[in-house]
Amino acid sequence: MENQTTPYRLVLSGLSDLPSTQLPLFLVFLLVYLMTLTGNLLIVLWICTDSHLQTPMYFFLGTLACLDMGYSSVTTPRMLFDFHTQKRLISIQACITQIFFFVFFSMSELFLLAVMSYDRYVAICRPLHYTQIMHHKACVLLSLGVLMFSLVYSLVHVLLLLTLTFCSLNPLQSFFCDLSQLLLVSCSDTFINELLILILAIFLGGGIFALTFCPYIIILNTIMKMKSKAMRSKAFSTCSSHLTVVFIFYGTALFSYFHPNAKDHSAVDKVASVFYTVLTPLVNPLIYSLRNKGIKISLKRSVYGLKILQKNLILK
Repeated sequence: MENQTTPYRLVLSGLSDLPSTQLPLFLVFLLVYLMTLTGNLLIVLWICTDSHLQTPMYFFLGTLACLDMGYSSVTTPRMLFDFHTQKRLISIQACITQIFFFVFFSMSELFLLAVMSYDRYVAICRPLHYTQIMHHKACVLLSLGVLMFSLVYSLVHVLLLLTLTFCSLNPLQSFFCDLSQLLLVSCSDTFINELLILILAIFLGGGIFALTFCPYIIILNTIMKMKSKAMRSKAFSTCSSHLTVVFIFYGTALFSYFHPNAKDHSAVDKVASVFYTVLTPLVNPLIYSLRNKGIKISLKRSVYGLKILQKNLILK
């Protein structure tokens, strides 16, 4: 980047300027981060070790848990560091790096949620062909495709950011390096960057949105035609967890980026940002654990196995 020979630091506004709130916030978000890593890691371990969960739905759920751990790790450790130092300074290189990983993990999660919708569509609407369509190789290829596409998408934004210069002293009105906020402190013409964001948001974002929600129109139509109440209940239960996660992720993200005056980043916007960057990865494993029958049965088996092991140890 030209005109960057002298060290230039960006300032993150953070969640609070009050010194008395830094330690409580640090402890709260540290606890949230540890719970996020623990919850998602347990989901992955359950799926990997329980042979009853070796199905496409749980394969994608395990992939989602891995993405949630990475997604949370992009923003939360940096936020904890700023709470501890109370300086909130970040270099251009570190800021762009954070943007790259944030965009990569967020896009990967959006694409994966669309893939999971397709998986539910095949399972409910084409159950006789489910094992033929959603075999292990297809699941792996879909996951790799999600990661590769998200990687390319992130690189496009980063390469355009590297052509800009930054000299504004205005702080970023966020607790992490947000792409739209970074463009506001650039001294260069950001028209191409903003145009790319708009075009991709309309076409790519709209496409992902359609791929995520359109299958559920067919799914709901199929479920309503089922004669058995038990079958309808089972079909609804397999979709409810995924739909809950989708609505939370899309709802908070859309509120943060597409409501009027979103660039101002008020206190309400920061709360919404905290929800979809920090709390959503924590909530996802809780939703799947509490609402997913397979995970609950696996948990009961694990608890029962531990009790048997404990009894054997006592008898010895």
